[in-house]
Amino acid sequence: MKALKLTILSLFLTAYAFAEISPIEKSALVALYNETNGANWTAQWNLEDDVSTWYGVTIEDDKVVGINLQFNNLNGILPMAIGDLTNLRHMNLGFNKLSGVLPKTLSKLKNLRSLELFMNSFEGTIPNELGELENLESLKLYSNKLSGTIPETLMQLTNLKELLLGSNFLTGTIPNDIYALSNLQKLSLMDNQLTGEIPVEIAQLNQLEELLLSTNQLTGDLPAEFMNLTNLNTFMVSDNNLNEEYISVSGKNPPSLMRLEMQSSTATMDLEKE
Repeated sequence: MKALKLTILSLFLTAYAFAEISPIEKSALVALYNETNGANWTAQWNLEDDVSTWYGVTIEDDKVVGINLQFNNLNGILPMAIGDLTNLRHMNLGFNKLSGVLPKTLSKLKNLRSLELFMNSFEGTIPNELGELENLESLKLYSNKLSGTIPETLMQLTNLKELLLGSNFLTGTIPNDIYALSNLQKLSLMDNQLTGEIPVEIAQLNQLEELLLSTNQLTGDLPAEFMNLTNLNTFMVSDNNLNEEYISVSGKNPPSLMRLEMQSSTATMDLEKE
């Protein structure tokens, strides 16, 4: 009887050690591999091996919770099946050659905390559905070919700490409801085609540390209320159509924002640095 119990326990432990993720999640990963030319990835997956051995995939409790494939020569589109990875908390596909539109099925990733798709060639509009990712803390879509307006639905992401949409082809105005992102620390909309005035509501983002709005077509004045942004240490609004030009500053103790009229040079700063 004792030997039987040990055998059963051994079989149980063996099964547990090699327990696999669900077929749906594995199918989604395989779709990602196939749709992004996995055979030519820098670090490839052997689809015959256990998923736990696949480069850049993090598994906890038999669930895929992380994908980090930046700098891995992904070339192709992001498949609709990506939305089946419903346990994902972090996804970083930055610095690749991904193209096509952002699939609306990303909205199914309700546990997602960071979505990093920067430095690719995604085009089309930013899906309104991304506003359903209520746990999202970091959204990095900069340096793509995205167009259209900034979705109002993104203002529902009240846990967001980083919103980096710079270096795209975004048009329209900055949503006045941006004040709803009360936890925001970094906001970059630089190098787009945004118009209208800089919303005074940004001054309500008292956690804001970086504000990058340069190289757009923004007009009007810099709101005086910005002086209340006491945590702001990186600031850039140059190359717009504002009534005044302002130098770019970076540092823990920047000068008063209302005394930054452009003279002859700008301060050196790192932009959207990982």
